[in-house]
Amino acid sequence: MKGRRVLVTGMGGELGSLVASMTERTSWAGDIMGFDVDPPRRHLARAQFHRVDATEHDRIATLIHDFNPHVVLHVGVWEPHARLATEEAEVCTRLVAKAVFDAAHEVESLETVVVRSGVEIYGPGSYSPGIAVESTPVAPNTTYGRMCLNIEEQATELRTARGVNVCTLRLAPVLGPHVPSPLGRLMRLPAIPYYGLGNPVFSVVEDHDAATAFVQAAERDADGVVNIVANGAISMLRATMVGRRLPLPSFGPGWWLARNASTMAGAPMPDHVADLIQHGRLIASNEAAHLLRFAPRHSTTEVVQRLYEWPSVERIPARQQVA
Repeated sequence: MKGRRVLVTGMGGELGSLVASMTERTSWAGDIMGFDVDPPRRHLARAQFHRVDATEHDRIATLIHDFNPHVVLHVGVWEPHARLATEEAEVCTRLVAKAVFDAAHEVESLETVVVRSGVEIYGPGSYSPGIAVESTPVAPNTTYGRMCLNIEEQATELRTARGVNVCTLRLAPVLGPHVPSPLGRLMRLPAIPYYGLGNPVFSVVEDHDAATAFVQAAERDADGVVNIVANGAISMLRATMVGRRLPLPSFGPGWWLARNASTMAGAPMPDHVADLIQHGRLIASNEAAHLLRFAPRHSTTEVVQRLYEWPSVERIPARQQVA
C-alpha cells in the first residue's frame, strides 16, 4: 500500500538517518517523520525531523499520536560507548523505548513495527549457524544484551496487545564509514588487543545492509525475529593482519590492562565488545532470506577490509585565491 506514514526513531544517528534516506526512495512510503537528540547526519529530502531529548516522554508521545504512523522503525537504540557512555546509553535507550511503545499501544493506524535489537542478546560464545532463531537460547550477560532484551519484551507486549506485525532485527555489530562503533574504533587502533588463549571468531554487518533490512522488513510487513549478520566470520588476530596492525595477545591480568589501555587510547571497550573478543559469537540467519527476501551484500571479511580503507583524517589542501 502506497502513502504509508513512517516514523523513524533515532533519525539523528548514522544508521537512523540512513534508514530514513532509504525510506524516502521507496514507492510505498508517504509522509516520513523522525526524532532524536541530535539532528540527522545526512541530507534528507522530505522527511520531517524533530529534535527531542530522551527524557521528554510526553513530547515524544504527542509527536507519535499526532503523526499517527502506519509503520514505526525503532532505530533509536544507543549502543554503549558508541555515542554515549554505558550508563547514559542504557538510560536514554530505556526512556525512549518506553515513550515509543507506550504511544504505539494507542496509535490507531499502526500496522507494522520494526525494532532494532542485537545478537548480544544470545550471551557469551553463541554458536548457532543453521539453527532457527527461535531455537537459540536468549541469555544476555552484558549491559547491551540486557538493553536489547528489554526492548524485545516491550515489542512482544505490543504484538500481543494490538495484534500488529512486529519484526525484531537482531543486528551483528554494525560497521560503516561513519558509524560510531566501539568495535570499529578498537579495530582501528595502531595496536589491537586480542584474547590470546582461544582467539575466537565473530561476525559483523555493514551499515547499508543493516538499513536495507529495516526497509525491507517494513515493506513486507514482516512479523518475527531475524538475525541480520554478514556471511563468514573473522577473529581479532585475523583483523590485525588485514589492517596491518600490531597484535597484542592478552589474557589474565594482561586482558584487564589491555582494556584500560584501549580506553586511554580513545577506544573504550564496553563489556559486550570485551565479551565478543573473549568468547566470539557466530550467528547465522536462515530467516532473513525467507521472511525479508534479504541477503547481505558484504561478507564479514569485506566489511573489515573496508573499515581499514576508510581514512581517519582526510587532508584537503587550501586553494590559493587567484587575483
